[in-house]
Amino acid sequence: MAAFGVESTHTVPSPLAAAPEAGAPHPSAPIPVQGPPLGESVRVPLGEGGPTVFPLILGGAEFGWNVDLESSHDILDRYVELGGNALHTADSFAGGRSEHIIGQWLHSRGLRDDVVVGVRVGGHPDNPGLGPVNLVRAVEASLTRLGTDRIDVLYLDATADETTALEDTLATAEWLVDSGKARQIGAIGYAAAQLVEARIFASAGFPRITVLDVPFNVLRRHEFDDDLRLVAGAQAMAVTPSHALEHGFLSGRHRTRARGGLSVRGAQLAASLNRRGTRTLRALDAVGAQLGVPDAAVALAWLLAQKLVTAPIVNAYAPEHVEELVQGIGVHLSRAQLSDIARASE
Repeated sequence: MAAFGVESTHTVPSPLAAAPEAGAPHPSAPIPVQGPPLGESVRVPLGEGGPTVFPLILGGAEFGWNVDLESSHDILDRYVELGGNALHTADSFAGGRSEHIIGQWLHSRGLRDDVVVGVRVGGHPDNPGLGPVNLVRAVEASLTRLGTDRIDVLYLDATADETTALEDTLATAEWLVDSGKARQIGAIGYAAAQLVEARIFASAGFPRITVLDVPFNVLRRHEFDDDLRLVAGAQAMAVTPSHALEHGFLSGRHRTRARGGLSVRGAQLAASLNRRGTRTLRALDAVGAQLGVPDAAVALAWLLAQKLVTAPIVNAYAPEHVEELVQGIGVHLSRAQLSDIARASE
């Protein structure tokens, strides 16, 4: 199966019969016709009042860490070629190098106005937490590294700060939105009760949280619990799950501990190398064989089939990984296939 969203190239007979010039192709030769990537027509709204995005957000967690600048730009180029238009990074990814790499790419390609950029803040050691002063400094630092004047989706990372009052954080977010430095507010790490409280503050004039990031995949279904689902649905939030492939495990490429080594990534992968993880990969293998797509595409299709999920955040290590992932957008799993995958992961 070809990658979904690949730029279409087909030929039509030439209607012209003029005599060819020396060295020119024969007039009866087909004329190549190239259109825009098919994925450009595939868009979903990112929350109420938000922009429309490709239903796969490319994550930048590996940029500047496991993927160098040139390779990162190749991945970004391929993503856009396939119709993508939404990126996610964080001020803490590779100490800010991820933002530098994305910023250089946006500038060199002239695509800033065409791409939705989401940034998670709160975890950088220079400006930790979500207190008013550090939050403003973190956003300013991210804007500098990205080389832009605004962040399209500012994700507030509550996992990095359990002490700052929600009202203080939202009051600062209000100033950031009013000043044009942030256009939309997202959140990660907030409990359902905090999101309800945030909605009450929004009725008083503070900006609404319209995007929710929650670590979620077929192996981590418990983290998107019933309370969070209820609140996200009631508030019409766009859910953009991170860890969509469980650190790459659900791509099916890593099935033994030896391949992971002793690295951080190896330790993350090893956590899934158990009977449950093996059963899940076998279920993905079976469905992938039926549909003619790789495991990564099946895992992404499973996630997109879940209620409330808008666009998963997925990292890639190479352009061909992006091609595999994009196939998942065009895959529609049957109820039986969804059930088989879920049952294997229990």
